[in-house]
Amino acid sequence: MDQRLRMIGTHVTRYGLVVVLLWIGGMKFTLYEAEGIKPMVANSPLMGWVYGVMSVTAFSALLGVIEIAIAALIAVRPVWPVGSAVGSGLAVGMFLTTFSFLFTTPGWEPSLGGFPAVSALPGQFVLKDIVLLGVALWTAGEALSAARTGRAAASAAAPGAAPDRRGT
Repeated sequence: MDQRLRMIGTHVTRYGLVVVLLWIGGMKFTLYEAEGIKPMVANSPLMGWVYGVMSVTAFSALLGVIEIAIAALIAVRPVWPVGSAVGSGLAVGMFLTTFSFLFTTPGWEPSLGGFPAVSALPGQFVLKDIVLLGVALWTAGEALSAARTGRAAASAAAPGAAPDRRGT
């Protein structure tokens, strides 16, 4: 039973992340989402400059394309573990960036006494990124492990192949 739950959990974890990224990425093509992320992007030292280069909706759409591409990379794990690991690594960077909004966008709820009470935006919106960051780290590690195991199995199966001396 424990192995079955672990297998189900693995698939729900990976493909849950894929669904979240696809959904959020798709929403980035709407004016609602573009305006929703505007205060966080504008207050970010990492990304605040971007609205001087492109419009709010163009940047939001660009983020949407990036999020959908990351989701697609993570999803290809069964056929391309290295690509999935790359997608997961990109997701880690994305979630670290969005998590930084918690500290750069005004959002401590004054009616509740300020820190640690967070407002809905950006606080509660961004807190989920701690979990998503952990999921992305896990999917990166799992995909890299699968890629390493796949290479070792492929080299061992090849006729006349030298033994794998990496200890894996």
